[in-house]
Amino acid sequence: MKRSQSEGLFKKAQNYFPGGVNSPVRAFRSVGGTPLFLEKGDGCHIVDADGNQFVDFCCSWGPLILGHNHPGVREEIVKAVSNGTSFGAPTRKENELAELILQHNRYIEMIRFVSSGTEAVMSALRLARGATGKSVIIKFEGCYHGHVDSLLVKAGSGLSTFGISSSAGVTESVAKDTLVLPLNDKRALDIAISDFAHDIAAIIIEPVPANNGLMLQDKSFLEYLRKVTHEHNILLIFDEVISGFRVGFEGAAGYYNIQPDIITYGKIIGGGMPVGAYGASRKLMSNIAPEGNVYQAGTLSGNPVAMSAGIAQLRACLKPGFYDDLEQRTKAFTSQLNNHAASRKYLFKVFSIGSIFWFAFTEKEKISSAEEIDSESMKYFRALHAELLERGIYLGPSGYEVGFVSEAHTPEILKNAADQICTALDQVFSSLPEGVSKV
Repeated sequence: MKRSQSEGLFKKAQNYFPGGVNSPVRAFRSVGGTPLFLEKGDGCHIVDADGNQFVDFCCSWGPLILGHNHPGVREEIVKAVSNGTSFGAPTRKENELAELILQHNRYIEMIRFVSSGTEAVMSALRLARGATGKSVIIKFEGCYHGHVDSLLVKAGSGLSTFGISSSAGVTESVAKDTLVLPLNDKRALDIAISDFAHDIAAIIIEPVPANNGLMLQDKSFLEYLRKVTHEHNILLIFDEVISGFRVGFEGAAGYYNIQPDIITYGKIIGGGMPVGAYGASRKLMSNIAPEGNVYQAGTLSGNPVAMSAGIAQLRACLKPGFYDDLEQRTKAFTSQLNNHAASRKYLFKVFSIGSIFWFAFTEKEKISSAEEIDSESMKYFRALHAELLERGIYLGPSGYEVGFVSEAHTPEILKNAADQICTALDQVFSSLPEGVSKV
């Protein structure tokens, strides 16, 4: 594939941005080579600066559930822009999107729009602390919640010790407000609550952990979280920046039928435009300023262009059978890959839920925690990623990232893409020494 234009653009970008990018994973350091500079997207296809075309399974990291440049979304964006791009004042579009969401979501009664998933999580934590008067947050190893200071932490040296910073610039005092526990471990959770129950404001979890592989949780563990948080007056936060409106219109809360106290959402509610939100009961949300004393604000919150895009996208998601159809397509796609790998005894599995999938070089039938992911397996993903680019298939440039199927991925396109992926797998495994990475 041609790369001269992307290479030239990346060389210039390194003069302007740290590492040449505005978000770390874009730098392609996990997979090698030059980042692709993209110029166009249409349906399930993207085109880079060199004119290479790819079937896109990144979908802007998930929010493009209808595909790129969807006509209905685009038309509403253009219409909104013709009236102005930003006002810093209320518009009717905020009401329309909020009503659309709340009328079809049993798990929240009020919502507040923000400008990103990170901002939604940051605001949810402040709400939890303000409403409870407590300061400690429990998070789980392998769950990512944006670049919020108090959640950029990793586990300490014991089952019930406070976290330590995982990023320069996050102070020790901030890190010590967070307990980091292993996923799917009821014993560790019990110990932490026994030691610190009176100080814990909230437990936050990705109910579908999808930022460090796809670490599907047993429903019983999520139900246990709900049970112990109720018992100890601790708020339960579902971070649904990825799973919200992706595994179903009601997200993972609806998928598992579990009522959290606060839910955060991301850019899928803005049709790919910069937006996020958090929601909860009317009583809990009454703590937010100007009604309550938990301050949170944003000049671009409820931006009319983002609201218009979100209304168009979410109305399309409410079509009868929309999510069932996406899941069936995804299952057919992943089954073809799993059957091919199994028939050749490759150390390779594709895990999925709804229209989210993840490629893992493993023999495990399920991965539920970060400890179960072999970091050495990432070198195989690196080789696979390079093979897929040559065959016109684009995945996020990290083996820890998940992929997404959109409405624009037709069964025929998915079948052809799976054929190409199977060929790429054959190439990767044929280049390995005999017996390496095979079951």
